[in-house]
Amino acid sequence: MELKYPIVEHMEPGHLACAGCGAALAMRLALKVMDEKTRVVIPASCWSIIAGRHPDATLKLPLIHTPFAVAPSVATGIRAALERLGQRDVTVMVWAGDGSSYDIGFGALSAAAERNEDFIYVCYDNEAYMNTGVQRSSATPPGAWTTTTPYPTLKVERKKDLVGALVAHGIPYIATASPSYPQDLLTKFRKACGIKGFRFILVLCPCPTGWRMEESKTVQVGRLAVESGVFPLIEILDGRWRLTHEPSWIPIEEYLGAQGRFAAMGEGEKAAFKQWVQERWESILERLDASGSSPVLSG
Repeated sequence: MELKYPIVEHMEPGHLACAGCGAALAMRLALKVMDEKTRVVIPASCWSIIAGRHPDATLKLPLIHTPFAVAPSVATGIRAALERLGQRDVTVMVWAGDGSSYDIGFGALSAAAERNEDFIYVCYDNEAYMNTGVQRSSATPPGAWTTTTPYPTLKVERKKDLVGALVAHGIPYIATASPSYPQDLLTKFRKACGIKGFRFILVLCPCPTGWRMEESKTVQVGRLAVESGVFPLIEILDGRWRLTHEPSWIPIEEYLGAQGRFAAMGEGEKAAFKQWVQERWESILERLDASGSSPVLSG
């Protein structure tokens, strides 16, 4: 059953995000299913700038900024303090970029997941270090231009499988989401709020600046990522895999062609990109079968 859009707004207008910022849209949507008691932890990232500082912060919720590597540790401390105060109905959420999640803070992320700490960890993934000048991260896909992988030295390594790494920790809930599919995103965040233990949500957030695309195309490019199969929308609850959206399998070229960061790709790079996408889907479908879930949308 699809959720109706809640009227509640925990995010103020007039923030400092770039025009068309997918990460700003994702935060606004996610907070619609959270109450005013939610605590937010944000490590160094674009959202450190977007959120701003007291008393002019973008969010209406209690918020703490942290260095790159320690957001999961800070969230762990907040959760422990709330437990001591008997406030067990308060949601703690880390909102971190891919640089902090895939790279600099991965050790703290892994440690918190291994301990099954009781908070939601969100990685808003724009696939590079956008806040500091569009440098390559391990979330950057193959064939992409960044300021540290300029033509003709485009990134050749595949994007790190962060979902797979978190699966190995045996945590209770993992999901992927896109602000281009708001009902799917809202449903997953609401479900995550009702689960105890470590919950991880990976949100693909197009960045017009770093992806070299028109500011008005954020939602469209996000849909191209999903419908081409580049970014699968999945959910893993207690080890059981499920697709939450069946792609229409449009040509991957439509997704690549909508962004300037892939403009220098040759046929070899395109073939390698398609092979990467195909192998990821083969792995997902195997896990769907192994967990007894259907590879088609199951409601």
